[in-house]
Amino acid sequence: MISISCKNEHNDKESIPKQVPENEKTGTLTKKKKELNKKPSDSITSKNAIDFLIAYGEKHKANKVLLKTRLGNITLQLYDDTPLHRASFIFLTEVGYFNTTCFHRIVPDFIVQGGNSESTKTLRIRNQYQNFTIPPEFRSNRKHKYGALAAARDWDNNPNKRSTPFEFYFIQDKNGSYHLDQEHTVFGEIISGFDTLEKMCEILERWTPIFSEKDEALSE
Repeated sequence: MISISCKNEHNDKESIPKQVPENEKTGTLTKKKKELNKKPSDSITSKNAIDFLIAYGEKHKANKVLLKTRLGNITLQLYDDTPLHRASFIFLTEVGYFNTTCFHRIVPDFIVQGGNSESTKTLRIRNQYQNFTIPPEFRSNRKHKYGALAAARDWDNNPNKRSTPFEFYFIQDKNGSYHLDQEHTVFGEIISGFDTLEKMCEILERWTPIFSEKDEALSE
């Protein structure tokens, strides 16, 4: 289940780094009632990530994800022209990764970032899949507009701007955050549930933490 934790963190608006807790950062989306952490023999690794995701994407055509939270639902549309990121997001949803994570970074009028936690389950899954990364899939028509869904990445020692598929963020700035274009891959957008996105930031501003054991993400 996705739990949401809004914490006051001092972050700037210049970059979306991969957030790392004490041990290592992890984030996963799981499908309801899916067995958590089940790793098929032909599963993804850091070495076979591209080939695996191409094959996975051909077999799994889903391009919508329903994110359920205590504050309301968010429906995501994943872009077909960013196939590696779409396939990875669906894969991590299906294996239950994101349901072990939280929204760990909220900067009002900028972003809401999720896909990590300090849970040992989160760390275990990330290590299990060898913290694989994905090459960027920049598209001139995919911008960091309000409600955009994009992938976080390491900024250090990452000249090719490879995405970390375990962490994602939504743009909450209604004017957009276009300085991030061509720096992070935008691979989807919110198509319903903008009120839920706004509630996350409103609760942060009131310094009220949000935790829920009943939040979940389901692919359609």
